[in-house]
Amino acid sequence: MKIYLPEALELDTAIERIPINEIYDFLKTSYWANQRSIEDVEKSMLNSLCFGLYLNNKLIGFARVVTDYTILAYLCDVFILPQFQANKYGTLFVREIMNYPKLQTIRRWLLATKDAHELYRKFGFKELESPLRWMEIFRTDV
Repeated sequence: MKIYLPEALELDTAIERIPINEIYDFLKTSYWANQRSIEDVEKSMLNSLCFGLYLNNKLIGFARVVTDYTILAYLCDVFILPQFQANKYGTLFVREIMNYPKLQTIRRWLLATKDAHELYRKFGFKELESPLRWMEIFRTDV
């Protein structure tokens, strides 16, 4: 689904349009996904709702949402290429994702961030009230 935005920006969820190699090239430099193989990046994209942010048909941002479209959505792998970060595109990008029609019935949104708390607070995200309720298995062997 294409959504046209101001300033020649476009949001698109068409997975076939998103350049996997460019996503991989960025993620391998990130603090959160630098250990992923290109095969893992591709598989994760194929099993998620992916968003590409384009400026004049060039990818400048990416995000994916892992969701059941009802109860839970996990927003992850969100980035705007560094040369475009000063333009407030991150705020616009997250706003459009949060307003995406198929995601309007989600009860609980989750994300993890090391350094973008203020961006996500603008959209109602906050630190977990009860982190002791949550548990995880984090496997480094796969």
